[in-house]
Amino acid sequence: MNGNDRPVVMVTGGAGYIGSHAVLALADAGWRVVVLDNLITGFRWAVDPRAAFVEGAIEDMALVGRIIADHGVGAILHFAGSVVVPESVADPLKYYRNNTAATRSLLESAVAGGVRHFIFSSTAATYGIPESIPIREDAPKAPINPYGASKLMTERMLADVAAAHPMNYGALRYFNVAGADPGGRSGQSTTGATHLIKVAAEAVTGQRDHVAVFGTDYATPDGTGVRDYIHVSDLADAHVHALEALIAAPTESFTLNCGYGRGYSVLEVLDAVDRATNHPIERRMLPRRPGDPDALVADNAAILARLPWRPKRDDLDVIVADALRWQRHLADLATA
Repeated sequence: MNGNDRPVVMVTGGAGYIGSHAVLALADAGWRVVVLDNLITGFRWAVDPRAAFVEGAIEDMALVGRIIADHGVGAILHFAGSVVVPESVADPLKYYRNNTAATRSLLESAVAGGVRHFIFSSTAATYGIPESIPIREDAPKAPINPYGASKLMTERMLADVAAAHPMNYGALRYFNVAGADPGGRSGQSTTGATHLIKVAAEAVTGQRDHVAVFGTDYATPDGTGVRDYIHVSDLADAHVHALEALIAAPTESFTLNCGYGRGYSVLEVLDAVDRATNHPIERRMLPRRPGDPDALVADNAAILARLPWRPKRDDLDVIVADALRWQRHLADLATA
């Protein structure tokens, strides 16, 4: 399939962290892309210039309908939404509006516009506290916060829409996304980050004076929580492969974990940061946060069997190095 035979892809949230990397991966592979983003948390500069850009909301059905018609959109990669777990607990209605209700409107626009393929940015938070590790896709879904619940509702909507209309979908459940584009074109740029590697990178560049370690009494080798970290560029590549799979088998849909199948503890991650800088950052041991599982590690057998995707940056030191390089770039911009 050459570039002209491929459908135009609309990327919602394409000015955000993961979305901007997906746009890069699509454009690098020759896809034609249009980005829709309201720029509330995204950045206009993060959108690759090879993509068309429209500022607006996914729930604006008239606007989405025009984009689909004007650009000939045949596939949607949907990243737009709210993603901060503690905020979802404090403001659940925001999450059900931005993640669930807005996606319902987007799906209605997609069906009306004849969009045939839909990839959804889902999350391991749909599993809640897992019964066993590593976590398979058929594990019980019991989210413990509104963020996970809002994403799980969207997965159910997608299944129902695909059963009723000529659309197939891929729901990709991310584990812990980290790192930055190896070419320095994009990275995690939002303020008030809660992800460990981003927080540690901010400590390295002087934006924080310490890193909090929440809980040292977990049932893990060193007592701190274990997570499966996936490089954002590998994750972006997985979306391109997933899109190709949907087009190749237009009556088939799938739900796949996106992780490496290997977990690292909080202390192991901070050790990697210290190795990269030769300057240890201060660690403050604090009590557990409510609802944090001991470990979240993907069983990634299904994605490796279903797609030709193979990780290229499956190395904690590489993930940390790319994140630090991007954070230093941001710090240089702030002081320029």
